[in-house]
Amino acid sequence: MTIDGHSEAFLEMLAAERGAAPNTLAAYQADLDDFSASLGTTAPGRASATDLAAYLAAMRGQGFAARTQARRLTTLRQFFLFLLREGIRPDNPTTDLASPRLPQTLPKYLSESEVDALLAAARAMPGLTGLKANAGLEILYATGLRVSELLGLKAGALAGDGSILLIKGKGGRERIVPLSDLARDAAARLRHAAQKTKPYPDYLFPGRDRRAPMTRQGFALLLKQTALKAGIDPARLSPHVLRHSFASHLLAHGADLRSLQKLLGHADIATTQIYTHVLAERLNRLVAAHHPLATLT
Repeated sequence: MTIDGHSEAFLEMLAAERGAAPNTLAAYQADLDDFSASLGTTAPGRASATDLAAYLAAMRGQGFAARTQARRLTTLRQFFLFLLREGIRPDNPTTDLASPRLPQTLPKYLSESEVDALLAAARAMPGLTGLKANAGLEILYATGLRVSELLGLKAGALAGDGSILLIKGKGGRERIVPLSDLARDAAARLRHAAQKTKPYPDYLFPGRDRRAPMTRQGFALLLKQTALKAGIDPARLSPHVLRHSFASHLLAHGADLRSLQKLLGHADIATTQIYTHVLAERLNRLVAAHHPLATLT
């Protein structure tokens, strides 16, 4: 594997200018390392369009999923665009490469009754564990936050009125999200209980180290426990499923895509359009209920 220093400069740019998270940087690094390994003695920054086409063909031949191929190609597109803009090379060899065709998949989400069952199960759980489960579920379902945004909430984030949250999301983009009364109350109970012992936690959802936030793995285990108590298959539940549920239920009750885009913190409306299936279902019900020809056979 040949390293020419350009990959490091690219990753530094992602961190400094776009605020890329450590997990995101690690994924980009892994993609660039894999591409570099395929080139032999050729440095990644000097790769040609032929090298890139051969790399994509090799992935197809090895049976890589279309999404994996597409993700790696996206990494390489951004890498070579960076080199072009920095004047490191005069062209972008990814320009004419076609992206793999991705299968159409709908976001997985829970029904409203299943969310109600989850919240009821969380409220019934005892102790600090139950308070964390209840507050986490209430906030996620009320706001559609990413799990990293939830676990990154400081202990005083919902203090005072707490009717809105200022969230710093992907790429350092800030957004304002409203908070329900139930979510505020659940957060207040958690904060009150967590502050009874010292040292006072720095985060609303403290981990074993009370100065650090709860880990993703710890929160995933908490969701699994809650799902089992609610009679829901734990494999169907994750923080992202709750985010999808928030979005899908909002649209089903009349929200528009632009408003949803702002609430979810999507940079591009195209990302929010994965939820158009909900809009289609709502419009179908509307036509069936109100169009004069809908009842004619």
